[in-house]
Amino acid sequence: MRKVFFLILATGSLYASAQKIEVLDSNKTVSIRGLSVVDNQTIWISGSGGTVALSVDGGKSFTWKKVEGYEKVDFRDIEAFDAKTAVIMGTASPAYILRTEDGGDTWARVYENTDSSMFLDAMEFWNDVSGIVIGDPKDGKFFIGRTFDGGKTWQTIPDQFKPSAAKGEACFAASGTNVRKLKRDEAVFISGGTESNLFIRDKKIKLPILQGKESMGANSIAVKNSKTMIVVGGDFTRPSDTTGNCAITFDAGESWVHPATPPAGYRSCVEYLKKDDWIACGLTGVDISHDNGTNWTNISMLSFHVVRKAKKGKAVFLAGSGGKIARLIP
Repeated sequence: MRKVFFLILATGSLYASAQKIEVLDSNKTVSIRGLSVVDNQTIWISGSGGTVALSVDGGKSFTWKKVEGYEKVDFRDIEAFDAKTAVIMGTASPAYILRTEDGGDTWARVYENTDSSMFLDAMEFWNDVSGIVIGDPKDGKFFIGRTFDGGKTWQTIPDQFKPSAAKGEACFAASGTNVRKLKRDEAVFISGGTESNLFIRDKKIKLPILQGKESMGANSIAVKNSKTMIVVGGDFTRPSDTTGNCAITFDAGESWVHPATPPAGYRSCVEYLKKDDWIACGLTGVDISHDNGTNWTNISMLSFHVVRKAKKGKAVFLAGSGGKIARLIP
C-alpha cells in the first residue's frame, strides 16, 4: 500500500512539473488586467493607457492598439464574443464601457458615469446577449448594471435591489473575475477591504479570507458548478504571504475549507480548468491544483494579474504588467 501511495504522489508531481508557462509577448509599458479568450485562436486583452490587443492565431502574434480618445483610461476588464466583437470597461470616474464590432478599429461609447465616486470593477456575460457589471459602493450600496443586448446598452438596477456594503468594503478591479456566472441569468460576486463577503442571490456570506484593511480581501472567484467554488486573494502589499489567501466551498457557500497547501502568496485571479483542475496567479507566480484546490503546486514565479481559459476550447492564457502575455503549456 505504501508503494502505491508513493507512486500516486510521484505521478501527481510529474503531472504538475510537466506544466509550464510560455511567455508570448512582453516589454511594453502597459499593465494588463483584462483578458478574454474566445477560443483557442482568439485572445483579447485590455489594460492601462487605453490599450487593447487582439490575437487571432493562438497568441503567435498580437495587434496592439490605443483606443482613440481614451488614451489615459485604464481598461481593467474585457469581454469578447468573437474576433470582431468585444466590450471593454474603464474603471474610475468618468467610468466608461465601450464596444467594438470591427476588431477594435473603432469603439462606441455605450455607457458613461461621471459621478466622482464611481469605480467599476468587473464584467461578466452569461452569453452573447446577457451581461452584468459591478462597481464599488455608493451610499452603502454596490453598483450593479445589466445589459440584455450584448453590451450595446446598460441599465443600473434600482437601489432597493443593490446589495448592501459595510463601511470600508469594496471590490478589487484586479482581474475582472470578482463576478462570475453561476446559473442561467444568476451571478455571484465577492468583496474585500474591511470585510470580505460572497454575494449569492439575496445572501451575504462572510468569507474566511484575510480581511480588515483596504489592501486585503477576496480578489477573484471561479465556479466549477452551482456548489463548488474557489476564492483567492490575500494582501497585495504582502505578495508572498499565504495567510488566508484561498478558500473552497463545495456547498454553495454554506461551509468553507482552506487548502492543505495554499497558493504561494497573494493571488489576484483563479480559473477553473477541467475535472478537478484549477489555476491561480498573482504577483509571486502561478499555481496549479489537481484536487479541487486542496493542494497547490507553484509552476512559475513569473508575475501575472489574470489567467483565463478559452470559452470554446482548452487553451489557457495569462497576462500582467509590462505587457506580459503567456500561455499554459499542458
